[in-house]
Amino acid sequence: MQLPQPTYFKDYTPSDYTIPTCSLEFIIDSGSTRVDNVMEVVRTNPNAKELRLNGEMMELELLWVDDVLMEEGRYARYDDAIVIPLDTDSARIRAITRLYPDENTALEGLYRSGGIWCTQNEPEGFRRITYFIDRPDVMTRFTTKIIANQERCPILLSNGNLRGTATLENGKHMALWEDPIPKPCYLFALVAGDLGSIHDTFITMSGKKVDLAIYCDRGNEEKCHHAMRSLKKSMEWDEVTYGREYDLEVYNIVAVDSFNMGAMENKGLNVFNSHYVLADEKSATDGDFMGIESVIAHEYFHNWTGNRITCRNWFELTLKEGLTVFRDQCFSADMNSPLIQRIDDVKSLRERQFLEDAGPTAHPIKPDHFIEINNFYTATVYEKGAEVIRMLHTLLGEEKFRLATDYYFEKFDGQAVGTEEFLESMQSQSPIDLSQFKRWYSQERTPILTISSEYEENNQRLKLKIIQTIPKDTHGREQLPYAFPFALGLLECEGKEFILKSSNAKMVRDGIVWIDEAISELVFEDIASQPKLSLNRNFSTPVKIVCDEIDYPFLMAHDSDGFVRYEASQVFAMETLEDMMRGEEINPQFIKAYGMILEDTSLEAMFKAELLALPSINTMMQRQEILDVPAIHRAIETVKKELAHTYKELLIRDISALYTPQNSSIDAVSMANRALLNRCLGVLMSLENEAVSAMCLNHYRESLSMSSRLVALDLLENYAPELAGEALNNFYQQHSHETLIMNKYFALLASSQREGTLERVIALQEDSAFDIKVPNLVRALYGAFSRNAVAFHTSEGYAFIADKVIEMDALNPQIASGLAGAFKSYSKLSPLLKEDMGTQLERIKNHEGLSNNVYEIITKILEVE
Repeated sequence: MQLPQPTYFKDYTPSDYTIPTCSLEFIIDSGSTRVDNVMEVVRTNPNAKELRLNGEMMELELLWVDDVLMEEGRYARYDDAIVIPLDTDSARIRAITRLYPDENTALEGLYRSGGIWCTQNEPEGFRRITYFIDRPDVMTRFTTKIIANQERCPILLSNGNLRGTATLENGKHMALWEDPIPKPCYLFALVAGDLGSIHDTFITMSGKKVDLAIYCDRGNEEKCHHAMRSLKKSMEWDEVTYGREYDLEVYNIVAVDSFNMGAMENKGLNVFNSHYVLADEKSATDGDFMGIESVIAHEYFHNWTGNRITCRNWFELTLKEGLTVFRDQCFSADMNSPLIQRIDDVKSLRERQFLEDAGPTAHPIKPDHFIEINNFYTATVYEKGAEVIRMLHTLLGEEKFRLATDYYFEKFDGQAVGTEEFLESMQSQSPIDLSQFKRWYSQERTPILTISSEYEENNQRLKLKIIQTIPKDTHGREQLPYAFPFALGLLECEGKEFILKSSNAKMVRDGIVWIDEAISELVFEDIASQPKLSLNRNFSTPVKIVCDEIDYPFLMAHDSDGFVRYEASQVFAMETLEDMMRGEEINPQFIKAYGMILEDTSLEAMFKAELLALPSINTMMQRQEILDVPAIHRAIETVKKELAHTYKELLIRDISALYTPQNSSIDAVSMANRALLNRCLGVLMSLENEAVSAMCLNHYRESLSMSSRLVALDLLENYAPELAGEALNNFYQQHSHETLIMNKYFALLASSQREGTLERVIALQEDSAFDIKVPNLVRALYGAFSRNAVAFHTSEGYAFIADKVIEMDALNPQIASGLAGAFKSYSKLSPLLKEDMGTQLERIKNHEGLSNNVYEIITKILEVE
């Protein structure tokens, strides 16, 4: 078998040809779709003699060059391309292809989701629609004509502005769309079907009216209003914050059930996973509403950071994704609580990206090679990429960052560029040379800062020593020190902050220093007493901190930086759990500190809920050299029970005070109160007490909020299975016809930490509500099980997920490779479990016909010992 070969960034060269304009005609029939593609091709490299057009998994019916029909012997045809002799500066190429969307289970290119024909072309799906130069640095103006049966497909949508419609013979009709703005073909989109919709308008800052529409399966229209509100807020925010105005006459969003990603920013026609559009108070959790607002904003913000300015090649993916994630995080912070948003962002970063950075698939935010680009839509490219942008924002400050982005938009609008052009824009406003900062783009792994201090009482001086440790990369190569802004505070015993004065530190501004040495020794003057250290405030830098001088109970009680208070509570809890795993008793100081948070009525409810959260099993696993999941699980449950015994009356009092079962509102206060109530109930249920379990069952029965009902179900499933059966059956009977809610049902059961979870997951595969061809359902059942460390880390768990990876790979390699990521903990397993997982990894690797997607992930895992 010929092994897949990597593509390297160093080999990138501009395209020899470009395609300024393209006219497409789609004739959609029930069994197949005919695509007629007429391209204007222009040579950009005078030495080029052959035109290579990417294309795969479709039938080529006819091909013309300048109106000359090309017989097969006049061009070369391969599995993934055709090559045409073309020694001319311009030519008109016409290709007619035939597609079979119903058979497209990979969901790339043109496929069918229920009764909806739709496309997904990022990164390389357009080559499954027609022959084209399928790369992001070829920018084209598209005109699209769609012809389909009017009864079956009354709605016909594509990019840009609608330029005409017509009724045709034989029950068909036509729509003509024109996008005046050049874009790469990965942003091309088409949707056809019988869809319901809601409509609104937005008036831009220059007074232009934009027609807005959200399309969905009929019957779901009322679930689109939150998404529409989120869209309008996003449009206004981008005008105010970045001065970016929308540039077309219409902005359409379509929700589909079968979608590999969260959403896609196709120019003027976003296609969304229905999970990130459809919501009402009866069917969606508080987290769903927040997620919809964030993802709607993310895709809209791509209009400038991704569409108007796109990436030159796929190695530069973080150019658009890291920047846009940062923008949507800032939007969510402005719409809600900045502190809670920051805590949520960092939790996600640590649980997903830190884990990735420590494992066999670690890569820089700008990777230097790949086998399958779909495997690099990762937490590193997105979330670590956003942290890199945030550091630049911290360095420049709000005003200068806005000036730098104005420079970027004005200079590079309409171009495909790289991270160098973005950094040029940042450098235009930066007080510091960013040459060393660029290492964040080219190096991998998470830096470790070892910090110590020395206080000189006579001189009222504090010396702070910061040592950077940069782990070796996945190939064992040494890496260089980073440069970054680092926020810190020095606190008096009552919590008041010393003013930071330093004779040698590079001060970005008050409380923020610039670190660029492997070993930095900072001196702070006029420190009247031994200070308490408050480090990496607001998580200013994506690093791990090692410091044995931090007073966690003090910071939990007194620090003015909310993130540091949260961090102190989490690290104190993690160290307590680790002490217990070494055989020590529960630290009474932790139990006391937890009680102080419970009793503090001054804390905002959502922040209090975060402070009371115990670390997850997956978070604790990251701190272990050899994984011991049962020990982590036992320690967490023991601490929960001790907290529940100690503060039972206080927990019951708070639950009673917060309990408003008829309130399903998504205002900030209501969501915060539910979060705090559910946190308290989660601790209390660990008692496995009959009265508490009955109270939890009543919460399920009486609550109108989906958040409260799901939390109650989850707790019953894990702590009171004798009561869970009735509630779960009730939930199923109510919602078995609603796919989005069944996603939650499958995920809840697959995440159960009690005995027999694997057997129940196997049985759920046969449920009529489950469909292995729908990615959301696969993620809900198999994905949730693979993340359930208690159930997954067994010989049987490994074999089951390996079976599912192989099965899914034949249907949808992109989803299969994501599921294969469950095995990334291979190198940290005990010898027995490592042998079991290794057997399954080899079985997957040697499976005949394995996709490049899965091959790349599995081989990387096996290479790291």
